[in-house]
Amino acid sequence: MSVAHADDADDYSRPTGESYHAEKALPSGDFYTGQWRDNLPHGHGKYLWTDGCMYVGEWHRGKTMGKGRFSWPSGATYEGDFKNGYMDGKGTYIDSSGDLYRGSWVMNLRHGQGTKSYVNGDCYDGEWRRGSQDGHGRYQWKNENHYIGQWKNGTMNGNGTMIWSNGNRYDGSWEDAAPKGNGTFRWSDGSFYVGVWSKDPKEQNGTYYPSTSSGNFEWQPQQVFYVDLSECVVCTCQRIPVLPSQKMPVWYGSSEQSSSGNRTKSSNSSSNERPRRRSVDGRVSNGEMELRNNGSGYLQIDENNSDSSSSNRSSLGALRIQPAKKQGQTISKGHKNYDLMLNLQLGIRHSVGRPAPATSLDLKASAFDPKEKLWTKFPSEGSKYTPPHQSVEFKWKDYCPVVFRTLRKLFSVDAADYMLSICGNDALRELSSPGKSGSFFYLTNDDRYMIKTMKKAETKVLIRMLPAYYNHVRACENTLVTKFFGLHCVKLTGTAQKKVRFVIMGNLFCTGYSIHRRFDLKGSSHGRLTTKPESEIDPNTTLKDLDLNFIFRLQKNWFQEFCRQVDRDCEFLEQERIMDYSLLVGLHFREASSKDSATPTSGARTPTGNHERVSRAEMDRFLLDASKLASMRLGINMPARVERTVRRSDCENQLVGEPTGEFYDVILYFGVIDILQDYDISKKLEHAYKSMQYDPTSISAVDPKQYSRRFRDFIFRIFVEDS
Repeated sequence: MSVAHADDADDYSRPTGESYHAEKALPSGDFYTGQWRDNLPHGHGKYLWTDGCMYVGEWHRGKTMGKGRFSWPSGATYEGDFKNGYMDGKGTYIDSSGDLYRGSWVMNLRHGQGTKSYVNGDCYDGEWRRGSQDGHGRYQWKNENHYIGQWKNGTMNGNGTMIWSNGNRYDGSWEDAAPKGNGTFRWSDGSFYVGVWSKDPKEQNGTYYPSTSSGNFEWQPQQVFYVDLSECVVCTCQRIPVLPSQKMPVWYGSSEQSSSGNRTKSSNSSSNERPRRRSVDGRVSNGEMELRNNGSGYLQIDENNSDSSSSNRSSLGALRIQPAKKQGQTISKGHKNYDLMLNLQLGIRHSVGRPAPATSLDLKASAFDPKEKLWTKFPSEGSKYTPPHQSVEFKWKDYCPVVFRTLRKLFSVDAADYMLSICGNDALRELSSPGKSGSFFYLTNDDRYMIKTMKKAETKVLIRMLPAYYNHVRACENTLVTKFFGLHCVKLTGTAQKKVRFVIMGNLFCTGYSIHRRFDLKGSSHGRLTTKPESEIDPNTTLKDLDLNFIFRLQKNWFQEFCRQVDRDCEFLEQERIMDYSLLVGLHFREASSKDSATPTSGARTPTGNHERVSRAEMDRFLLDASKLASMRLGINMPARVERTVRRSDCENQLVGEPTGEFYDVILYFGVIDILQDYDISKKLEHAYKSMQYDPTSISAVDPKQYSRRFRDFIFRIFVEDS
C-alpha cells in the first residue's frame, strides 16, 4: 500500500471545494495526474505505480469510485465499476492468460450474474458467489459437451443435466462434479438407465432399459464416472495477484487518512476548515490517531488536540472497545456440574462413535418418530458397550439419532472433530449466569459448540418440529436459524432420578476475530434495554433493541440474499407456531482489532504483528484466503458497513435511531436464535396480562403471525442496502 504525503501549501491557498487539474509526484515514486480537490484526487484522474500498475478513471475523495480501468504489468486488465477502491459493480476482467470474465463483482469477487470465457474454448454463463460458480449456470466445453444446472463452490452440485456431443445425456442429482443420488442416463438410441448413482459401486443401484432386444447389456454405470466424464473437467479461475484496493494510497494530511480507509465522514459535514478526522467514538481531531491501551483495559483513540465534546454520542456513550475475554467458567473437579459434564462427554463419545450404516439425506418418516430414541446405561465399572468412568452411574438417551446424525452430515460436521471438540481433554465452560428461561449454557473450549439445558416442553417442541426443520435447513443452504447437532438426556440413577435434557448447537460467534459488540434483537421495546450500567458493558455483554445504535449496510447481493432468507426463515417459524425468537448480531470493528484477541479456534487466523488495525490489504487477504472465503457466507464473516444512529430525547422507546453519517467498516455475524418457544397457554396468558398494562405492540409475547410480521418489519429497517 502506497503512502502519499499530499500536503501542499498551494492546496490550502485555494478555496475549499474547488476542483482543478494537478500533477503530483509522490515520495514513493508513484505519479498522479488529474482532477484534484481538498488535497485529494476527485474527478477523473490517472495514477501510475512504480511497479507498473496503472488506474485511469473516476475518483471520489481519494478513492477509486465510478467507472475506471486498472491494468497490471502482467497484461491483465479490469475495466468497469469501482467502489471505495474495490472492483464492485459491472466489469470485465481479462487475466494474463487471456481468460475473460464479464459480469457482476462485489468487493473484488465475482458475485452475481457473469460469463467466463476460457482461452481453451470452454465457457461458463450463470451465477457466481464469492468468486466461484455457485447457483444456476451453463458450462460448455470446447468439444461441445455441456452441463446445465446447479453449482456450488465452483463444482457441479445439485440438480443438473449433462449432454454429450454424441447425444447421450444424464439428468439427475450431482455432488462434487459427479452423479450422486437419483438420476437417469439416456443414450441417443433411446436406451436408458434409472437408479441411485454413486462412485462407490456398493451404493450404485439401478435398472437398465434397452431400446431394442439387442441392447448393450455389458454396460456398467461406473463407465460414466471414469470414461464419459473424464474430459469434462471445469477450468479454474486464475487468481488476481494484486488487488486494486490493495494498491490504493493512504493520503496523509487529508480527511481520508486511515490505514485502511475504513472510517468516512458524513458528506454534508462542514467543509470550511482544514480536513479533520472522526474517531471511532465520535470525537474529531486534526492530528494523528492510533489505538492505545489506556490502562483500564479499554482500547481508545489517542489523538492530538482532540475535541472531547460530541453531539453524536449514543445512549451507550462512547464506542470503547475492550479486549474480549473467553466467556464462562471452566468446569474443573469440584464444580457442582463436573459429574454432569463427564456424563455428557461419555454419552456423546458413545453416540457419535457407535458404528452406523451410511445414511441417505432422504430420511424415512420413522426416523422422526418421537418414540425413536435409544437408552444406554453407564455403570461406573463399565459394561460390554460402555467404558468404566469416575462419575456416578447414569442413563443416556439419544433422541432421533438417525436424524441428528444426518443433520451433522448436512452441516458438514466431521464426526471426529465433533467428538474432539466436546469430548477432548479440554473441559467445557459454563456461562456465568443462566438464561431468562432458566436454562444453563456451556461452551466447548474451542468455541465451536454451545450446549443448552432444556425444559421438557422445549424438547417436545423440537421433536415436533424436527421434520419441518430438517426439510427447511436442507432446502435453504443459507438459513439463519440455529443449527442443531444433537438432542440428548442424562438420567441420574439413585433416589434423585434427576433428568437433564440438553441440545447441542452451533456457536454463532466461533471466529478468530474479536466480537466487539453483540445485540439480541426482537423488534419489541418493552423490557428491551440492558440493565447493566455503562461501566460494566463489555464485548461479552448482550445488548438489546433499545441499546442498538447502528444501521447495518450490506452490499447489494448480500442484502438481496439476506431479505430472501429472513422471509423464508420467518415463514417457516410462523408455520410451526414459533415466536419470541431473536436475531443475534455480532460486530467486529475492522479498525479496532485488539492485540488481546482470542486465539482462533475455527481455523481462521487472527491478525498478528504490532498493528492494532486490520488494514485494507489485510482485509483483501482475508477475503481471498481460501479458508476464509470458504467460511464467508450469509451471516458468517460478512464484510459490511454500519452507520451510527442516535435516538431523539423526546422519544424514549424509539426502536431505530436517526442516522448520523458516521460509518465504520465491520465484519458481521448474525443468526436467528431461541426458536423453541411455541405460542402455548403460558404465552397467551402473558400476552393478555401485559396487554392490560403496556402497549400490546411493544411486548414480546404476541401471536406467531404478528410476531413474524413485526420482526421482519424491524429487521428490514435496521438492515439496508449499502448505496
